[in-house]
Amino acid sequence: MPLSAILPDLSPWRSTRDFRLLWVQGLVTYFGSFMAMVALPLQIKELTDSPLAVGAMGAVELVPLVVFGLYGGALADAVDRRKVILLSEAALGLLAVVLLVNALLPSPLLWPLYVVAAGVSALAGLQRPALDSLMARIVPHDQLTAAAALNSFRWNVGAIAGPSLAGLVVAYAGHASAYAVTVVGFTVSVLLCTRLSPAPAAHDAEKPSLKGLAEGARYAWSRPVLLGTYAVDMAAMFFAFPNTVFPFLADELDAEWSLGLMYAAGAVGSLLLGLTSGWTSRVRRHGLLVVFGAAGWGLAITAAGWFANVWVVLGCLAVAGAGDMLSGLGRSTIWNQTIPDELRGRLAGIEVLSYSVGPQLGQVRAGAAAGWTGTRSAIWSGGVACVASVAVLAAALPRLISYDATTDPDARLRRARDATRATATATP
Repeated sequence: MPLSAILPDLSPWRSTRDFRLLWVQGLVTYFGSFMAMVALPLQIKELTDSPLAVGAMGAVELVPLVVFGLYGGALADAVDRRKVILLSEAALGLLAVVLLVNALLPSPLLWPLYVVAAGVSALAGLQRPALDSLMARIVPHDQLTAAAALNSFRWNVGAIAGPSLAGLVVAYAGHASAYAVTVVGFTVSVLLCTRLSPAPAAHDAEKPSLKGLAEGARYAWSRPVLLGTYAVDMAAMFFAFPNTVFPFLADELDAEWSLGLMYAAGAVGSLLLGLTSGWTSRVRRHGLLVVFGAAGWGLAITAAGWFANVWVVLGCLAVAGAGDMLSGLGRSTIWNQTIPDELRGRLAGIEVLSYSVGPQLGQVRAGAAAGWTGTRSAIWSGGVACVASVAVLAAALPRLISYDATTDPDARLRRARDATRATATATP
């Protein structure tokens, strides 16, 4: 097999200026965000020494994510998506400033950490539908899987570098230094967002409303394939998202130095899969990617909780990350291939909930279970529950397993609409 057959497909990067801008902007944002992602729970751990207090971040973030994720989806269909991305990115930068100021206090306060966590969740819910729906508009239909792979590669680079460096920065320079890097990252990101092309809503788009949200929800409910992608991801993340207990796992394994590596290990596995993702552009049964990837994630998390050698644990977390990316490629491709543009923002809001609510609730589950049964048992038992739930859902939703991009009616209709729009744009 030639090397070009497995290397990432760079077609979206070559063909679309806005894709290149968003790719670089996302890389900068992820780097800074992951620095804060490690520093914030570690700071709560140092202030409270409680797994439940760290896991409570998930509960604090849940309601803002649900409310603003749904509203952000309706907003993305009604206004210029570039403005939503730009303004929310600027607001996220201001919250990073709050973390920095609090960390510089002689005695940092606990409550601002939860307030900022809730604010970040709200803004992420508001912004993500605009980002996701914009991607489906600027990338040609036949390049959507390649774009998803490149975006995952970008995320993984940030997820590896950010947490790995954050562990060192926090250990040797303190939380304030990690938050300062986050502030700089958002500043650069805002500047890049200002260069994006306008992405106005359709001229007949309705204002955000409960009626519009209900329309999007009805569409999702009527599509078993979409429901399957949501359900599988939420189940996998709820039962097997152990990140919140990593600080305690590192202590239990007598490897405090490994904390940043634990946060980064999943991204290493995802990155390795991304570097060999060229074959995914030729896959047509994307539902199988969703199911097999989620099951692989659960099996690897089970092993990570079972073994006591830190290097074996890190290897298991890397395998889990590869499984998660495989499932994510399948989900992203199905969403972008089947959902009409006029509903893309609202459905993207539902998608935000599907892949964000699970981890938030998973943090609460993992923190509570670790407090009751111990850290390692909380991890491996969640992995077992993940595999079981994915198997049940796969059996209950056969349309997800049988999805084929070449024959699915919604995918064929979306492909025809994209071709018509491209022809109209090219005609003088």
